[in-house]
Amino acid sequence: MTPARGSANPLSAATPLCGAGPVQSRLSRQLEYVSRSAAATRRLGRRLAACLQPGDLLCLVGDLGAGKTTFVQGLAQGLGVLDRATSPTFVLAHEYRGRIPLFHLDLYRLSGDLTEIGLDDLVGGDAAAVVEWAERLPHQLCEDALEIEFDFDESSANARRMVIRARGARGQRILDQVSRGRHARTGD
Repeated sequence: MTPARGSANPLSAATPLCGAGPVQSRLSRQLEYVSRSAAATRRLGRRLAACLQPGDLLCLVGDLGAGKTTFVQGLAQGLGVLDRATSPTFVLAHEYRGRIPLFHLDLYRLSGDLTEIGLDDLVGGDAAAVVEWAERLPHQLCEDALEIEFDFDESSANARRMVIRARGARGQRILDQVSRGRHARTGD
């Protein structure tokens, strides 16, 4: 997993991917990583897990097969979860027990107004939450989060590009810890 060129550059304005409307939090920086394998994507997840605290929210966006669930597998491993993380596409959410509890949500099959289904009960409490297809989350839930955009990288069939953006103070804290290299490097 290698940081891409031009990472951590200030941005003047960007369109938020997370949430149904404009996010009021200012986007301050981003980091880009190119993963050459599923194992490298999991390593990035493990690295970010070391930075997570209860109440943190990770918003994952990207096409099918772009690496979101693979990343969550590494995140769960990094939190000390013994079970293999799997996609909760058909059940909406999985809860994993590790150093801190982790809620793993997948909003792929949901549409319309999601404000009434209780997502806010899972976000911001005593657990960290990671949400696949987070662009479907109500925007107010994404205002203080870390957003990770997954995309296919043209360098190889297995390569993925991940752009990590901070939203609000919580997201900025995690991004700062990762960018300062306070936790073990992932290699690749």
